[in-house]
Amino acid sequence: MSGSGPLVLIEPNAHRLGGHYQTTLAALATARPGSVVITPSGLAADPAPLRAAGTRLVSGARGPMAAVLLAAARGALAVSRAGQRAFASRRWPLALRRAPHQVTLVARCLTEAACLHTARRLVRDPASVVVLTASEALHGAAALLGGQPHLRFVHEQVTTEDTPVRLLGRLAQRGEKRVMALYPTAAVREEHAAAFPRLPGMVRAFAVDDGSRLTDAERTAAREAFGIPSNAVAVSVVGSWWPCKDIATIDAALPRVRTPLHLLVLTGSPLDEAVLHRWQSLPRIRAHIVRGPVAETDLRRIYAASSAVLVARRPGEGKESGLAMDAARHGVPLLVSDHDPHLTAQLAGRSWARVFPAGDPAGLAAAFDRLATRPLATPAPGDGRVLGMAPAAEQAAFLTDLYHDLIKERP
Repeated sequence: MSGSGPLVLIEPNAHRLGGHYQTTLAALATARPGSVVITPSGLAADPAPLRAAGTRLVSGARGPMAAVLLAAARGALAVSRAGQRAFASRRWPLALRRAPHQVTLVARCLTEAACLHTARRLVRDPASVVVLTASEALHGAAALLGGQPHLRFVHEQVTTEDTPVRLLGRLAQRGEKRVMALYPTAAVREEHAAAFPRLPGMVRAFAVDDGSRLTDAERTAAREAFGIPSNAVAVSVVGSWWPCKDIATIDAALPRVRTPLHLLVLTGSPLDEAVLHRWQSLPRIRAHIVRGPVAETDLRRIYAASSAVLVARRPGEGKESGLAMDAARHGVPLLVSDHDPHLTAQLAGRSWARVFPAGDPAGLAAAFDRLATRPLATPAPGDGRVLGMAPAAEQAAFLTDLYHDLIKERP
């Protein structure tokens, strides 16, 4: 069964650049020609690879029910944004400050339901496989409102349900039998299992290996573009400065670096401009600032110029690292904090990864200096498997088998 049927890939955030869901989307659709990609607000990435694979791209909603649900979702999102602005001050009670984020959870559920209705209307093939990049809440409600069994990739729990949303979830709890949740790490699954004990779920990495390794020519051209000598050490710091990222440790480590270091910084939002300016003024650091979000070609150029990709997180953070996955699939060494014991165990003994103590500026500074005297090896093709990352075709086959088991057991 694993070789049959199109994938129906629903990406509610495909209109935003950044994150590794864009590359995963393209890789899965390319691995299964004739797939359908549903993006309620359009696609930010280059659609050419998808179209070349014969993928059908669908934006917005199809059908009256999907249109109503999507309109309601957009209305709820507007209310949420207005509420976040109105209750931003800490002078307001916590319940009021949290309320707009609860409305956001409802808006995401309605968006998912609209996309599921669209999938049900457009794809009649009984062998099709419906996969949704999902919100962290209202799993059963999305399935019931959308009328479509599906697999749900849940990346992390950003917002927990308060009493009103939790009540909505309980009213729609029977819908949880129509879905299978997929969590990228065991830590994310454990966190969600406590909140949704009846929701079927399993651990499966979201990122896939699309075989897009960097070439020597790309590495040479990227170094020339940034003005980085071929024998210099260059480390990339990629992505928005979310609270899970340990920017404070990086900030404290850089003044302690003893050897010249090129720092490739791809910025997003949020960002602390004062910290960025401080890095640019350090005598041994040459900071190359690239303002994001950027297209995949620009991100590849940053990776190609890098001696290593830096992943620095606060202790206890256990969600999937898109940067670690990117390093493995592009063939770039990895410098990573020991914030997650499971990830540390996966990388133990790997010549292309070096682990430093989380929250330890001296340890990170020493790791930077060691890159000059003991460079890391380049990940070999297939090394992403140690992180649980499967090739795109294998992932498509796995999702197909899992989905058909789901609809067989829970029609």
